[in-house]
Amino acid sequence: MTESFPRLHARTRRFTLGVPRNFTISPDGGRVTFLRTRSGTDPVTCLWELDVASGAERLVVDPLALGAADEDLPPEERARRERSRESAGGVVAYATDRAVRQAVFALSGELYLAGLASGEVRRLPAAGPVIDPRLDPTGARVAYVTGGALHVLDISTGTDTGADTLLAEPENDLVTYGLAEFIAAEEMERMRGYWWSPSGDRLLVARADESPVPLWHIADPANPDRQPVPQRYPAAGTANAEVTLHVIGLDGARTAVPFEQEYLVTAAWDAHGLAIVTLARDQRTMRLLSADPDTGETTLLREDTDPAWVDIVAGVPARLSDGRLVWVADADGGHRLVVGDEPVTPPSLQVRAVLDVDGDTVLFQASGEPTEIHLWTYSAGIVSAVTTEPGVHSGRRAGGVTLVARQSLDTEGMTVTVGSASINNLAERPGLEPRVSLVRAGSRDLSTAILLPSWHVPGSGPLPVLMDPYGGPHAQRVLSARRMFLESQWWAEQGFAVIVADGRGTPGRGPAFEREMLHDFTISLQDQVDALQGAAALHPDDLDLSRVAIRGWSFGGYLAALAVLRRPDVFHAAVAGAPVTDWRLYDTCYTERYLGHPDEGHYERSSLLGDAEKGDAEKLERPLLLIHGLADDNVVAAHTLRLSSALLAAGRAHTVLPLSGVTHMTPQEVVAENLLLLQLDFLKKSLGLS
Repeated sequence: MTESFPRLHARTRRFTLGVPRNFTISPDGGRVTFLRTRSGTDPVTCLWELDVASGAERLVVDPLALGAADEDLPPEERARRERSRESAGGVVAYATDRAVRQAVFALSGELYLAGLASGEVRRLPAAGPVIDPRLDPTGARVAYVTGGALHVLDISTGTDTGADTLLAEPENDLVTYGLAEFIAAEEMERMRGYWWSPSGDRLLVARADESPVPLWHIADPANPDRQPVPQRYPAAGTANAEVTLHVIGLDGARTAVPFEQEYLVTAAWDAHGLAIVTLARDQRTMRLLSADPDTGETTLLREDTDPAWVDIVAGVPARLSDGRLVWVADADGGHRLVVGDEPVTPPSLQVRAVLDVDGDTVLFQASGEPTEIHLWTYSAGIVSAVTTEPGVHSGRRAGGVTLVARQSLDTEGMTVTVGSASINNLAERPGLEPRVSLVRAGSRDLSTAILLPSWHVPGSGPLPVLMDPYGGPHAQRVLSARRMFLESQWWAEQGFAVIVADGRGTPGRGPAFEREMLHDFTISLQDQVDALQGAAALHPDDLDLSRVAIRGWSFGGYLAALAVLRRPDVFHAAVAGAPVTDWRLYDTCYTERYLGHPDEGHYERSSLLGDAEKGDAEKLERPLLLIHGLADDNVVAAHTLRLSSALLAAGRAHTVLPLSGVTHMTPQEVVAENLLLLQLDFLKKSLGLS
């Protein structure tokens, strides 16, 4: 193992640079537009196009050629990238017309239009720094947001002199038109706030009013001369932004589209009409509504309910060419694809997302074995597997052509194929090969990965153990893909037996398994202990249970701190990065989905502050390193600071590492590199390792 891995891991943004992404297939299936940086260490994302017949790639947009070497992003765009976990720069998003002949994108706040056939790229005039530009389906106009206002620019003349129309102007500084509010972007994966009509003559626009949301301040103690940054943060039990919908014509005529439930999940506007999806505040009821764009009148198409919560599934609603609804719903113990009113997949196949509807063919992701994600199609009443090789697959489909992106344990990186053509993956080679075994461990048969050092001979002697989980609901770490275990293998090479386990609440095993997380996050700790004991039973001569450490970030940071506070008999040291320590300080949508409203009484059981304040000598004996970015606007630094204060009051020695100017993502190269090395040093000293 080379000492350069932490630096390479940081410089490559966890080996994501150089990986092709954001694919769009032309309607005839002949071309694929996509994003990719020029190399595995280049952070500037370019726009490319693949000719499927010849397999030739063509560079369409190089931001450096446009003079955008140093990005100057408006605050709204920085926030959008934080919500989407975007760590690269350059052209990080684009939108095309229906024919995929043109693409628009924002670069350093400027608006650009690319002719995909001609290769011509030109800057368009805009009223201010541009956020989320989108072409109308006909390609005649571009909508964009600036300063919270929605504009439409006419480009039908092919010149830069088209009319720029202000369609919706915010009434005050707390109102935006056409942008996703914090909760939609952070927790519902809705990154947009407006939708074009199929004919391009009007738009459905979300208006978000943040005035009811509590005002917080993100300070920078390292620079006391700077003003704290104000932020509206909807903490659990408090008010969300008020979101309303309006159909707005190009002449400014406005029609309200009222809905009753708290959350706007998504919208879809196609040849079969306008539809919106809404979710109740308690997330136990979801409604799919059709809307008349002329009157704003809505009609209930379906209502899904669940005593715990209803899942938000990507890619729905959608329609087949004959207008039949494509949906995903829970039935008979499984997440099932629904066409019309009928589930068409078996309960044993857990549908994860709908990727595309191409005429009468639905392309979707699903899992039988939870560590694998495969592509399937539904067409003419038949469900067919597109991929069968072990691994994690995603894809797109249009014009009868299917793009397949595959990761696996037996291949390095990701392969992307479209028919007989392929798209090059330029990611750096990590210089290590995960030595990973995927098993079912413990009394609950939990999906578990066990990684040993490449130099370790099984049975030659016990190794200290490092638990390396995320552990939270709706997220998986144990998947049949090498990229999931690169960092874990580096830890193994430092002399640890590394265990990564997915407990209850994680996807791929059906609704009942996921909903066991309801009202109690601490079951995630029970499952980590169960997985540890199960792994030790499989490797009795390789795991030293007298030296067990745990590390994690975000929910994983919460889990790491919880482990040494509540199970010091099992865990002997912990590194907790950006941990949620008091769930009343985390956001409404995520926290209330699992713990309910704070008044229901489920928060104290899952809080870390009560454990710190008990003063139990046994619970105050294990080394704990708390790491937190002071600029984190997702899990704010108050979480770590309050836990630290409580630990200090209880007389427990611990270590706090504050990161000035660092957000929840820790994208800075030097910070990310040194964080790995500092954690290693802390855990080795804590476990008494040389």
